[in-house]
Amino acid sequence: MTDQSDLETAWRELRVHWAIEPSPKDLPATPVYSALRLLISPFLRPLLRWRINGADRIPRKGATILAANHLSHVDPIAVIAAARRTTYYLAKDGHFTNRWTRFIMRSTGQIETDREAGAGDALAGAARILESQRALGIFPEGTRSKRPSPPYLLPGKTGVARLAAAYPHATVVPVALVGTREVMQPQHHKWPRLYRRFDVNAGVGVSWLQWLGAEQGGNMTPAMLQSLGKAEEHEIRSELARLYRTFTDQLMASLSALGAP
Repeated sequence: MTDQSDLETAWRELRVHWAIEPSPKDLPATPVYSALRLLISPFLRPLLRWRINGADRIPRKGATILAANHLSHVDPIAVIAAARRTTYYLAKDGHFTNRWTRFIMRSTGQIETDREAGAGDALAGAARILESQRALGIFPEGTRSKRPSPPYLLPGKTGVARLAAAYPHATVVPVALVGTREVMQPQHHKWPRLYRRFDVNAGVGVSWLQWLGAEQGGNMTPAMLQSLGKAEEHEIRSELARLYRTFTDQLMASLSALGAP
């Protein structure tokens, strides 16, 4: 593995090609969320048939990306409970139209994104969370898996890699959710079946800079990045796209290895 300080300097020289400007909107206050975590969570945990494996691998502070597979409506709740820290998710603006769901979304710190604005608005919202040194929950698949039978895991989209690259010290933690589909399967269960068993398996986290210089990761050196910076624009875009794709594919492989069905 190459020296990270030199690697970081060389990577930041490419900033114009990977920077994501954070949204100017402030993160919402989460008093209700905090109260629920403090008052209800301790009583609810013993009643649930679930196991959290590797919770100590989730940083308790600092910019963190919790990347999980997506099978059910209960997935964000499972990740938030496992993280034991305020975790923000991006939510479609459609979830904010109803008065009750709008209250829940805003009180739990979920970030409203404009579907018509496209991926740029979502990335800017996510960047604001990481810029604030908070935890971001994300589903790399981009949507809930609708496959009728295993394997449910879909190919990952590279947005998670772009965020990791834009905040290269943020820790990206793979989180495999196993059994949440049986707890509440979309279009089949109106209410969660809390008596069903499910597992939350957190893997070893890695930052973009750690991955970028690792032989089994990006396998890049400062000299290689400096050389890339002198290349034509289309060549730079192509190489960054390759790195994003490789990072995402390895992340999805980690989710699979952790048990994501």
